[in-house]
Amino acid sequence: MATKILYFTVNGRPEKAEFPVGCPAEDVKDLFRSAAEAGPHDILKLYNPKGNIINISPSLEPNGPNAFYKLEVVAADRNSAGLAGALGFDLSSMEKRLQGLEKRILIEACETPAVVHEMKKQVDSFQEKLESVEHLSWLGLFKDLSEGTHKPSPFYHKRTLHKTRKECEHVREKFLQMSSLQVSEEVRQYLKTPTFDNWQWEDAEIMVLLQVMYTDLDFIAAFNIEPEVLQQFLFEVYRRYNNIPFHNFKHCFCVTQMMYGLIWLTDLKSKMDSVDLLIMLTCAVCHDLDHTGYNNAYQINARTELALRYNDISPLENHHCAVAFEILEKTESNIFRNLSTDQYKRIREGIIKCILATDMTRHNEILNKFKCILPAFDFTNKEHKDVLMMILIKVSDISNEARPMEVAEPWLDCLLQEFYNQSDKEKLEGLPVTPFMDRDKVTKPSSQTGFIRFVLLPLFIELANLFPCLEQHIIDPVRKALDYYTEMEKALEREKQIRAQSDNAAKSKEAVGPPGSAEPEALRADAQ
Repeated sequence: MATKILYFTVNGRPEKAEFPVGCPAEDVKDLFRSAAEAGPHDILKLYNPKGNIINISPSLEPNGPNAFYKLEVVAADRNSAGLAGALGFDLSSMEKRLQGLEKRILIEACETPAVVHEMKKQVDSFQEKLESVEHLSWLGLFKDLSEGTHKPSPFYHKRTLHKTRKECEHVREKFLQMSSLQVSEEVRQYLKTPTFDNWQWEDAEIMVLLQVMYTDLDFIAAFNIEPEVLQQFLFEVYRRYNNIPFHNFKHCFCVTQMMYGLIWLTDLKSKMDSVDLLIMLTCAVCHDLDHTGYNNAYQINARTELALRYNDISPLENHHCAVAFEILEKTESNIFRNLSTDQYKRIREGIIKCILATDMTRHNEILNKFKCILPAFDFTNKEHKDVLMMILIKVSDISNEARPMEVAEPWLDCLLQEFYNQSDKEKLEGLPVTPFMDRDKVTKPSSQTGFIRFVLLPLFIELANLFPCLEQHIIDPVRKALDYYTEMEKALEREKQIRAQSDNAAKSKEAVGPPGSAEPEALRADAQ
């Protein structure tokens, strides 16, 4: 079988990788991950000899020992949104499974195998590392072991919600240094596809990519947007996304990148005018500004300042809009400052309408409107276009499952972490607990199968009825994701049944007792 040989360096150390031509992309990534001794959720970045970032894939060009690729590992530290995905599991469940395994072995009067001792040692070691690393505690994984409990304490030291000045200035400096660099044509084309892997890019680079989107859609020239104003706008947007597991700056980028990809895939440039496209891209950038990680149900039940201010009507979405226009009110970050009053009014109205459409309580209302106009959809009809724009931001907002599994699954872990944080807080404050966020009731696959079946697919299918080309780009991957999580759910159910049978068998043995033992207590009582 034909193979490829690649030469690269990791931390200055030369390495050589060999893999079969045509092998799966995941195998190539695993090979590089192994060479770098990286964890499953650390971020790998590969540079070609020219210093450009390139995608890790089977299509990498073979090179020689004099033209090394350079591999870097971006550790899962406090600035990495991937960390939340990496730790989106309950360590205690691993411990419980080990304890159950030990119990079954003891019941069957067998000697505990060495592999179980080794597993326990690894879990204990991981727990020790987890507790000794202070910067992980913001995720709620700080353990209070003084009372022998392994449950995460609700009173963990939480990382600052808002970005610090030092953090922002560091990212701003890197962004400004990189903003004048030429992004390769390969990356520009990759940026237009739903397969784009956001985990390979840090925040400063993401701002450069957002700048590329505004440039490649011809907004800079069409709306006379000065480069330094666009850069200040993007920096202010970055600054106003919070340090939370899911609704953070990387989520903002993913939604914007999907919107950007949809604009190109459906050739909207030839069907809608530039103002509408500008509205859609900008509302994607701003759609979750200053999200605190707690949804509207929490805001309303807890009677937060936002719920009181907006009279329980889409408090979060109204707040995201308000923050967006706070940024745009500043001359130095107002990318619309050279537009006419009428243009600005139209853009403001459009952005508000689209961001408010991301409130999922309005999902059926908006989807039903779209279904009604779909048979006679007319791109010259303003009402039709307005509904389409709302559908496009909705699709973009919940589009993670349309991405490759290795990109999408860490996002689900991040989302569940945010959900669990909210349900923990609701329990702590005596508020109604949102059922699909309750860590005691929801599993990873169960959270997705229903959502994909009843929310994602119906929405995506209607959009594909207008744009049939989207079938292969976003619907096929979502169907595969549904199959993946359905199988995972079945596997968990089988494991649950096996565990229940084992527990029942163990109880039966305990009740009957070993051969030759005295009668159970109940029989003894009867005899007396």
